[in-house]
Amino acid sequence: MQMRSTRSCMTTAIIALAVLLLSAGNGIAAGGGKIVAADPSKHFHPKGKMPSTFTIELQKGLRKSLPFEDKRDFEEAKKGFIAAPEYKQIMAEAGHVAWDMASYEFLLSDQEYASIHPSLQRQAVLNMAYGLYEVLPGKIYQVRGYDLANISFIKGDSGWIVFDPLTAKETAAAALKFINEQLGERPVVAVVYSHSHADHFGGVRGVVDEADVRSGKVPVIAPIGFMDHAVAENVYAGNAMTRRMFYQYGVLLPRSPFGHVDQAIGKNTAAGNLGLIPPTVIVAKDFEEMTVDGVKMIFQNTPGTEAPAEMNTYFPDLKAFWAAENITGTVHNIYTLRGALIRDALKWSKEINQALYRFGQEAQVMFASHSWPRWGNDRIQEVMRAQRDIYANLNNEVLHLANQGVTINEIHNVYQPPKSLQDQWAAHSYHGSEEHNSRAVINRYLGYWDANPATLIPLSPRDSAPLYVEMMGGAEKIITKGKALYDHGEYRHAVEILNKLVYAEPGNQDAKDLLADVFEQIGYQKESPSVRNSFLAGALELRSGIPTGASPKTAGPDMVRAMTTDLWLDFLAIRLDSKKAEGVAFVINLVTPDNGEEYVVELSNATLTNIEGFQAADPDLTITIDRADLEQTMMGAVSFDEQIEAGKAKLVGDPKPYEQLKTMLVQFDMGFEILPGTGAKDLIPEKSPFEQEPPANSSGG
Repeated sequence: MQMRSTRSCMTTAIIALAVLLLSAGNGIAAGGGKIVAADPSKHFHPKGKMPSTFTIELQKGLRKSLPFEDKRDFEEAKKGFIAAPEYKQIMAEAGHVAWDMASYEFLLSDQEYASIHPSLQRQAVLNMAYGLYEVLPGKIYQVRGYDLANISFIKGDSGWIVFDPLTAKETAAAALKFINEQLGERPVVAVVYSHSHADHFGGVRGVVDEADVRSGKVPVIAPIGFMDHAVAENVYAGNAMTRRMFYQYGVLLPRSPFGHVDQAIGKNTAAGNLGLIPPTVIVAKDFEEMTVDGVKMIFQNTPGTEAPAEMNTYFPDLKAFWAAENITGTVHNIYTLRGALIRDALKWSKEINQALYRFGQEAQVMFASHSWPRWGNDRIQEVMRAQRDIYANLNNEVLHLANQGVTINEIHNVYQPPKSLQDQWAAHSYHGSEEHNSRAVINRYLGYWDANPATLIPLSPRDSAPLYVEMMGGAEKIITKGKALYDHGEYRHAVEILNKLVYAEPGNQDAKDLLADVFEQIGYQKESPSVRNSFLAGALELRSGIPTGASPKTAGPDMVRAMTTDLWLDFLAIRLDSKKAEGVAFVINLVTPDNGEEYVVELSNATLTNIEGFQAADPDLTITIDRADLEQTMMGAVSFDEQIEAGKAKLVGDPKPYEQLKTMLVQFDMGFEILPGTGAKDLIPEKSPFEQEPPANSSGG
């Protein structure tokens, strides 16, 4: 393979496709039918509860204490509006609904929902922007509300320079068509990927033809490391991350005041065709100047911030600053709940500071891949400083407390940003949360252990829970106490004991229902949709089990082609059942002649390893297959046995190692239980072991 590149799929890809899963509890017909919002006046679940008096009073207090008098975000979100299309839905090429803004229209009423944190409801309304907006007259435009991200159009001398072409081909194509209808037909002359998350490149085939990219007619510009990270962030634990994503992103929840209301950086993710055209121009320096179609740009590489490969852009002639996803209308995730490597809050702050002092002193407009622009230098500097300071404060204050003995198991109950930051909307944690981000900072520096030996090698919850239940006097006493705690609004205390009971007695539906009631009230009270969704998704599964529906797919051909062969081999090694491999040893040479790759694959000590660029002198077996044919197997389109039968894969030597390996590989099931007794479901189609694709993962999340 020519690109040392990509791994398997992105969380946004799976979110988009998992939307097709949800015949139960999501208002979506099995097989991917029309998306239907739940009745906002009624709970979507027969066991669902209305907000308690404690939740209602909490929300009332928040409406009085939060800075709702500051309306500037609403003014900025509306500024520059040109037109909205007549349609609210965008169809996917496969025939299902790829995007549906209408399902969130309950948010456009003036009703204050006690089941939604007031700050989150405010953010959810701001994210209802839909249509074409002018950012800088005659030069910069955005189409918002067509996907999780914004798509931005810079007017060059002869055509459009597109920044971040959304997640799906269909939504990106619709956005391009709409801007051309409104402002006149112009060709796309360049594409810029700001970073390596799929909602910022997946729709590229909707705005440009790959032949024009390959010929050099249309450059595709990206930061250094883009292809290495575009699908590489989470493949090894991808199946687990995909399952956890159902909690963080709430894709099993209906769109309802009692369910999914927002995703902090946008409404949701489009369920269309995700593609990837590799970039042809790489920005490698910390700061790099480039002129494209008459537009001068200065790129600022910011690796290790919101994404492993990311860059801001400054337009000096326009005094316009593109903040990518480093500065948006939310404090982001330092730790994303679906699972990922922990980000560096301090480096993030320092990169914002670089942008502030290099570009922010003169910028007159700041726009980004999510949220809405900011205008005027004073306002831009205010927002940049607020986000610079909140990331720095998160890092510094958490470590300040840690150095005084506050542990990872306490910090989320102790850390609070300064009041001056709490009073600025730009410093509020929607995509992230202060609770899980503060724990992440300690984990980054000190790890998961709190230094108490009692927590170093704890019992598994299923093993410890029966002891607790016995000591507490059994299920009946726990449920009675749990109800009393619920009735007094002491929800987190109730979780402590009810969770133990559910682990000890996973078949006790009364316990699960009561724990679901508790989860639900906590979810209603949370500002961060990631945290809200996690509790509400947990409640749904406790009540009904894991919903079934049409099976999702992993990412499409573009993403699999971009995988390196060694990554695929690494993933096979993860799928190896070491118990079945015990006592077996072999050496296989793998050759892919069309791209000149050679590997040694060795099974020893019940562990599968591989090394590129070598061939064993006396292998048990040599497998020769063109990389182009191997990709068909990686995508699950053709089994390896079929490749052998067709003569495309040649085996020389003893075929026994191949036959043995096939029996040792486990197919991961995305429907494993997270909460006990919720009934694991098979959410992915059956495949032979050699056909399973690496799970899709990694978002802007």
